[in-house]
Amino acid sequence: MKPLYLIFVLLFSIHAFSQNADSINAYFKSVEQELKLAQKTFLSRKENERIEGNKKFMAIWEKVIKNPYCIQYPFDSVVEVAKLTPKNKKFKLITWNLPLDNGNHAFFGYLLVNNSKKIKKGLFKYETVNQYEFFRLLDRSSAVNNPETYIGSTEKWFGMLYTSLIECDDFYTLIGWDGNDKLVQRKFIDVLYFKSDGTPVFGKDVFKIPRKNPRRLMFQYSTEVSMSVKYNEKLNKIVYSHLSTKNNGDVLSQQYQYYGPDGSFDALEYKKGKWVPTEDVDARNDKSKNDKIDPPNPKDIKPIFKPN
Repeated sequence: MKPLYLIFVLLFSIHAFSQNADSINAYFKSVEQELKLAQKTFLSRKENERIEGNKKFMAIWEKVIKNPYCIQYPFDSVVEVAKLTPKNKKFKLITWNLPLDNGNHAFFGYLLVNNSKKIKKGLFKYETVNQYEFFRLLDRSSAVNNPETYIGSTEKWFGMLYTSLIECDDFYTLIGWDGNDKLVQRKFIDVLYFKSDGTPVFGKDVFKIPRKNPRRLMFQYSTEVSMSVKYNEKLNKIVYSHLSTKNNGDVLSQQYQYYGPDGSFDALEYKKGKWVPTEDVDARNDKSKNDKIDPPNPKDIKPIFKPN
């Protein structure tokens, strides 16, 4: 009878686990529907309605991010929110933007982290300690004078909309967008890493640019044009549009509302833990398996929430 009893216990345990997983999944699906309904208010023409809608949107996130399963659930139907997760599933980075009537954008987000660790319990014994943490990203970019040298935390985050992620040796490179104002928009190549105690940090000295020593790179250009910043996995390069003024003269220098792509491309190549710049690359040779055109089309990253 003992083998039959063990089989019964095993089947019961599997059934109970399946029921629990189904209930968790059902809960997250219902939350996902709430998020989809709440985000519709962001399309309002009235700024106060968009702001109130964002408060409700955040309240739903605040309810769900306390659950560790949140880091696994894809939230695929909430398309107006950028969600990035590395292959090792260490974290989920959630960001979104809210446009304001003055042309500026407010940014919001969460960083959900799996800090599970293996602890040695004996000569050949290890125990996995599960530790889930979540961080609210609080945008403090308005108080930052020099974005390229700024090192931030989750509570003092230089806000932006992160659109892609590149896994490096001991850090993560992020490509982001900021609507900035009515005249000038910005793109960034940012960095996220974790200290030994698990504390997340934004900004790191990984760009081999003499006399500048940036912690992130910033590109400023007109809101009327498009700029391409793409990672080529095969070549291990970030290829981006070269920006210049229409007449390349000193008169318009640093007046970024007149800056835009001039048709050439530069790149950053990852070498020995550093991003090394290369000027005037042939973008036609930097085509990845995901590119469908040649050369790559510098299609702009539009704001996720843009009022009519």
